[in-house]
Amino acid sequence: QVQLVESGGGLVQAGGSLRLSCAASGRDFTSYAWIRQAPGKEQEFLAAINWSGSSTVYADSVKGRFTMSRDNAKNTVNLQMNSLKPEDTAVYYCAADRRTGVPSRVISSYDFWGQGTQVTVSS
Repeated sequence: QVQLVESGGGLVQAGGSLRLSCAASGRDFTSYAWIRQAPGKEQEFLAAINWSGSSTVYADSVKGRFTMSRDNAKNTVNLQMNSLKPEDTAVYYCAADRRTGVPSRVISSYDFWGQGTQVTVSS
């Protein structure tokens, strides 16, 4: 059974940090992404990484604040979020692909999705 399970969301004050994790099971994914959706807004690509963790790409809006990493031993991907802002409030989703090993900024590239975890940043 294919599963992506996010954890680590919560409430944090502006300027604080959170670390999201996504546990993957069920098949050999070749790339992963973090994508968020705020109320009333479209999905927004944040970061992506290939299966080995050797290649990452970031959206300009989070570059320098967010870091995506891969733990192959635990089969997880993580998103370290620093200097959080109220506008980072959203549901954060882990997504995965098994067609290409190149991390993509294109949201439709990812066929498998987790259930999402809420991140709320208070001002």
